[in-house]
Amino acid sequence: MEQYSDRIKERIKQARGLIKSPAIYFGHPVNFYNTDKERELCEMIKYIFPGHNLENPNQLHHQENYKIWKEELGSGMKYYFDIILPKMEAGIFLPFEDEMWGLGVFGEAEFIFKKKKPIWKIDLNGNIDRVKSLDYSKKLSLEETRKRVYG
Repeated sequence: MEQYSDRIKERIKQARGLIKSPAIYFGHPVNFYNTDKERELCEMIKYIFPGHNLENPNQLHHQENYKIWKEELGSGMKYYFDIILPKMEAGIFLPFEDEMWGLGVFGEAEFIFKKKKPIWKIDLNGNIDRVKSLDYSKKLSLEETRKRVYG
């Protein structure tokens, strides 16, 4: 942690202290943040995976840390890949309705999958399927992802 500023070191301690193991990460497009659908899916995930604590990136401390990492290190996603995702025991991910995956969501799923941890996908109806392999043809580019999320 020596390459980090004192500010970031403190934020790392805080973020890691808030993760309750075993944790399952819910990766989903940001246009679902703070919606009824997000709340509904979170409740379903908690019900289906009662042995795991849900780690939702849509929390104030994650949003603040994303901005800090972007300002100081040039990448907000580095926060998730270096600090949060390594602490996860599993992941569940929401692709778009046509089964295409946003770049960030796909990257998070890939990270957990490569760590040999189980991952699932969930659709808008709450149907959950185990992901046995990642289909790279379903991964959107940054531009394609932004177009879907922000219009």
